[in-house]
Amino acid sequence: MPGEASSQNIGAGALLTILRDGRARTRAELVQLTGLARSTVSQRLDALMNHRWVVATEDAISSGGRPAAAFAFNESVRVVLAADLGATHARLAVIDLGMTVLLERAAELPIDRGPEATLGWLVTAFREMLAEAGRDPAQVCGVGVGLPGPVEHTTGQPVNPPIMPGWDGFPVPEWLGGRLGAPVLVDNDVNIMALGEHWAARPEADHMIFIKMGTGIGCGIVSDRRLHRGAQGAAGDVGHIRLGGSDVLCRCGNVGCVEAVAGGAALAAALRAEGIDASGSRDVVALMRAGNTRAAQLVRQAGREVGGVMASIVNFFNPSVIVIGGDIAEAGEHVLAGVREVIYSRSLPLATQHLGIRASELGDRAGVVGAAVMVVEYVLAPDTIDRTVAG
Repeated sequence: MPGEASSQNIGAGALLTILRDGRARTRAELVQLTGLARSTVSQRLDALMNHRWVVATEDAISSGGRPAAAFAFNESVRVVLAADLGATHARLAVIDLGMTVLLERAAELPIDRGPEATLGWLVTAFREMLAEAGRDPAQVCGVGVGLPGPVEHTTGQPVNPPIMPGWDGFPVPEWLGGRLGAPVLVDNDVNIMALGEHWAARPEADHMIFIKMGTGIGCGIVSDRRLHRGAQGAAGDVGHIRLGGSDVLCRCGNVGCVEAVAGGAALAAALRAEGIDASGSRDVVALMRAGNTRAAQLVRQAGREVGGVMASIVNFFNPSVIVIGGDIAEAGEHVLAGVREVIYSRSLPLATQHLGIRASELGDRAGVVGAAVMVVEYVLAPDTIDRTVAG
């Protein structure tokens, strides 16, 4: 039949992609959608069902005659382990392939403990969570991890991370994968937050910038609805752009970085210098909410400093939305007002004509959601599924 040769390129993985929208379909519908022969569709459905990626639904679909069997994506067949590791705390989750969070846990976990101590704790915590969720470790199809420093995405290795002593070049995927028995994907924490926010809250945004304002400052870039990592995975490292007129020493070794002036650690240090007890970004926000005027001033000025950097990026990249996340974003309108003030005054009118600047909707859950999205999209990619069903 015409077009059959080209339609034969539609493998089992492409068939699964069609079914991932949550709607059950009959063989006849899949034949119509793909242009494949009915026998080919049946063969590929059988392969997917053998691996339990697809199940026959209980409710058959009737068009007036004999009801036809329908098939749907089996969202619960596997689970993903997701970890968002920050400078001082961690959030973990067990999530199924339909992105339903089965179990979640948060803990204080200083990243400067080193890789083996940190990842060893992660392995133990994940095993406990799987048992609590009633899932077998064999059901884990992948692990996603976000780290608070530069990551070479192709290898999953941290590269000269300023706040992570002992992590440089550490083989995180191999170390974790060998203990959890599943492929491990690693990325910068801001990238996974951008993925999570875009998937859950802004799927309609073609071009989005996610700014994390926490202990440090970073940026995740979504272009044409895809995460942009750059050549080596270093895209979006705006925290180390130099601010004019500042000579404050940054932890990266340079002076005048926006992170050294507007990051949560810098704001807490400024408060301590004035005799106000604050050890980190969360303390700064807590003080502001408690009515501390100086904390409120510092948060708003931090928004202005970040806004100054972002104004240049708005002119260059022309995003449709900027999302502010991280601990400092919990300050709400205080920080958003500072960011908006500078962006709208310094960016080109055309670039800001329809620009939205908003707080994260997922909050501190953006990272684990994004880590799971990263793994699910890898595991369920058509090529990956085709290799899996081929044995």
